[in-house]
Amino acid sequence: MPKNEGSSVLVGITMKILVYGVGGIGGFIGSFLCKTKFATTFLSRGKTFLNLKKNGLKLESLLGNQESRNIQITDNLDDFNEFDIIILSVKLYDLKTCLLNIKKGINRNTIILPFQNGIIAEQLIDEIFVGENNYGAVAQISSFLDNDSKIIHKGKLATFFVGPMDVKKVKNKKLLNFCKELSGVGLDIRYTEKITQKLWDKFIFLSAYSGMTTLTKMTIGEIFENIKFKKMFIEAMNETYNLSKQYGIFFEYDPVDNWESKIVQMPFDMTSSMYLDFKNNKKLELSWLSGSVVKLCEKFRLKSKIHKEILRHIKLAK
Repeated sequence: MPKNEGSSVLVGITMKILVYGVGGIGGFIGSFLCKTKFATTFLSRGKTFLNLKKNGLKLESLLGNQESRNIQITDNLDDFNEFDIIILSVKLYDLKTCLLNIKKGINRNTIILPFQNGIIAEQLIDEIFVGENNYGAVAQISSFLDNDSKIIHKGKLATFFVGPMDVKKVKNKKLLNFCKELSGVGLDIRYTEKITQKLWDKFIFLSAYSGMTTLTKMTIGEIFENIKFKKMFIEAMNETYNLSKQYGIFFEYDPVDNWESKIVQMPFDMTSSMYLDFKNNKKLELSWLSGSVVKLCEKFRLKSKIHKEILRHIKLAK
């Protein structure tokens, strides 16, 4: 059956999307998915599932508030068949369990988009699904789920990148169509063949941002007003940047300088989801962020003084 490339559907068949995890990222993207023709299913559990089932999906953003009622939401996948695209937005520590749960919901043509922090999600997917479904995904946004299961978006940055981990892959029309449809309803989502560079670019910032906000219990604005902590933040980014070179990641620009210029434009009170988890005594992604930097730097005999300090002090505080 031929594809209609200018639409969100095949001939007579609506593309089926699963959003696995309705937090800051899954909920933000999901708010725009609700405005498309896609058949979107949300998977969440516990209090969040109950709130979303009762009240629908609510987004509070400077880019425009949105509300979607009567969303299709479930807390298990027993009654669902295969999906065309699966958006993974669970925390890193839940990723492996999540991948095992979606196994029956995919086929060799299913596209998996892992919007996790860090640099291991795509590798784990490749190991479990043997490369057929391996695409990269990056979210540049500060958003979180509040106690009432409302998505709160801080600032105006909300850019998403998706693309194949294997640059030799032919451009996937399904994914291009997915991006086109979402762009048409206002989501800034971009297809790129440089997704590995985008992953490391974010990791350079995020490993420092999550670690330093949690270590200091300060917002990003407060950190950059403090000479000592600002220096530590920049050095932490440099440690991750140096690590990226060991993986053959090439930047046409200096990513640390680039992030410095972006940080001064960020909301003064912006803080990381890891610090919010720390304050609420929740499980942390620390081992996959600063922990990964330290472990990989040791492998390549690189210095990681700041990330070691972040790792040690936060573990002691927990």
